[in-house]
Amino acid sequence: LLDRDEFRCITKIKTIGSTYMAASGLTPESNTNGYGSRKPEDQSLIEHWQHLADLADFALAMKVTLDNLNKQSFNNFMLRIGLNKGAVLAGVIGARKPHYDIWGNTVNVASRMESTGVMGNIQVVEDCYDILKEYGFRFIRRGPIFVKGKGELLTFFMKGKDKSSCKAVLGTTALPHQVEDAS
Repeated sequence: LLDRDEFRCITKIKTIGSTYMAASGLTPESNTNGYGSRKPEDQSLIEHWQHLADLADFALAMKVTLDNLNKQSFNNFMLRIGLNKGAVLAGVIGARKPHYDIWGNTVNVASRMESTGVMGNIQVVEDCYDILKEYGFRFIRRGPIFVKGKGELLTFFMKGKDKSSCKAVLGTTALPHQVEDAS
């Protein structure tokens, strides 16, 4: 999936056991520093968070890819995905075996979204929901959950993306997880 052009802003960070960590917006061309007082309706906000929408598309594409793999291999592997947005600290650590990593509150909350999530679902916090719904992503409200170190956070499960919304807002091509609008 990372070889596909639409996921060029996604950076694989690492795998630890069965956990796969990726991030978006780390490259200079997709770097963003917050949106101040702009409202989600503002076109500049749509452009500002494109890398987050790409990450959400990547998560949905991972589910589709795994479903196809399961069908072909008669397996029943499942994903549990957590997404978050915000600032991270990134760098290379280690003198003998250097590796790139990211840290910070954003990473911790994303990890908690995964670990407190439900198999087969992509869980996001309210801030991500507020932005991604503007890109045509569909959600169901999970409700508040307890997150270690954060208390109760309102969370949502991302279920897909409306094809008509993504074309109207972003002008992109449809991915397999997008549904055709009946209207």
